[in-house]
Amino acid sequence: MDKFKCMQVFTRVAKAGSFVAAAKELGMSKAMATKYIAQLEASLDARLLNRTTRKLSLTETGIGYLNRCLEILEDVEEAEATVLHLQREPKGVLHISSPPFFGSYHLIPAIAAFNQLHPDLSFNLTLQGITPDIIEQGLDISILLNSLPNSNLIARRLVSSEIKVCASPEYINQFGQPDTPEDLASHACLTSPTLAPGDRWVFRRDGISTTVKVKGPVHCNMISAIRSAALNSIGIARLPTYIIGSDIRKQRLTHLFEDFESDFLDIHAVYPHRKHLSAKVVMFVDFLCDRLRSESYWDNWSIQNNSDSSPI
Repeated sequence: MDKFKCMQVFTRVAKAGSFVAAAKELGMSKAMATKYIAQLEASLDARLLNRTTRKLSLTETGIGYLNRCLEILEDVEEAEATVLHLQREPKGVLHISSPPFFGSYHLIPAIAAFNQLHPDLSFNLTLQGITPDIIEQGLDISILLNSLPNSNLIARRLVSSEIKVCASPEYINQFGQPDTPEDLASHACLTSPTLAPGDRWVFRRDGISTTVKVKGPVHCNMISAIRSAALNSIGIARLPTYIIGSDIRKQRLTHLFEDFESDFLDIHAVYPHRKHLSAKVVMFVDFLCDRLRSESYWDNWSIQNNSDSSPI
């Protein structure tokens, strides 16, 4: 007995409420449809349908079995669709949104590399500092940092970035280097509501957490602007290494409090749904995930060499 075919016939009969209608949809005879249901009931040793000359209805057992059949058939359909999409060459336009700095310095190089492999695909990239409405904007993928929208959207973590406290050598020369987190209370600190916990910086060492309330001359919603302020020696910044990794490597910024544990910022690819994803979405997200995890140059900031592979 073909159990999968029996399940397909059963769900069609249950939905149509008729053997004749279901058989027509499936391109088979009524007798064949009836045979499949009989085989299924025999294998289960249970009656799934109540039959009369005028009416066809589900038994209580049939209702429960129908729900499970629908889930199983949907999963099979999704698995087949994924394989088919992966076998196809991505084409058309991929609509992506990203935070400005990440998009400019990390996403664009990935797009360039992917485009070399798949020249029939073009990209429409929107850079914005706010969380987009993916459905409203017609986006295929949105790159989000840490906080995820409370919705039915699907999120895949691409990579994590360490968060470091840093200052320019010029700032340190002029105002001194803080020896402990508590010293930050007397320093100019650069803060952003985008990067939690804002003006309350948490430091961890040996299982002990210390929270320091900081303040300073610049508070900005764009963490890329906080980087610029730090490079201009306005104050001390707390930023992810995907933004400042190259600056630390090239000694434009100095990493402070090296003996404390790092916090991490998760970077996600978010898309509207999991079912029937197009090849362009599946393949680009896989490519981006592999690229970022194997080439996380921003966390190799301690490596000093002449062949700096970071993009900035």
